[in-house]
Amino acid sequence: MSDLKVDGFKASDILVGLGSAFNGFTDTQRQAQVKKTKGIFELRITNADKKEAVWTIDLKNKGVIVKGHASPKADVTLIMSDDTFSQLASGKLDGQKAFLTGKLKTKGNVMLATKLAAVLDIAKGKAKL
Repeated sequence: MSDLKVDGFKASDILVGLGSAFNGFTDTQRQAQVKKTKGIFELRITNADKKEAVWTIDLKNKGVIVKGHASPKADVTLIMSDDTFSQLASGKLDGQKAFLTGKLKTKGNVMLATKLAAVLDIAKGKAKL
């Protein structure tokens, strides 16, 4: 899963961990997660050096994470800083609070964005499959 790694991004390590968790799924678990989430998330994350990296979490078709823009088109695009993503992933920041304070911007299906926390919990081993 090192193909998800982008130097200079804390989010990179989190997404590599999430990708490893996805790779550990059985086909049944993967299909259950896809059925539960039903969406494609495109994460556009900017680091402290103002560089942007993009990852796509496909939990609509394949149940995979890839580096780069969504193809097919994302259902929701989430735009945030590297620090904001790290805080969301660790549970230190609530997604709704991040959105309301302008730390998290969305394009597309905002309601789908609320499912991101449950997806990130998979990396921490907290999610129920």
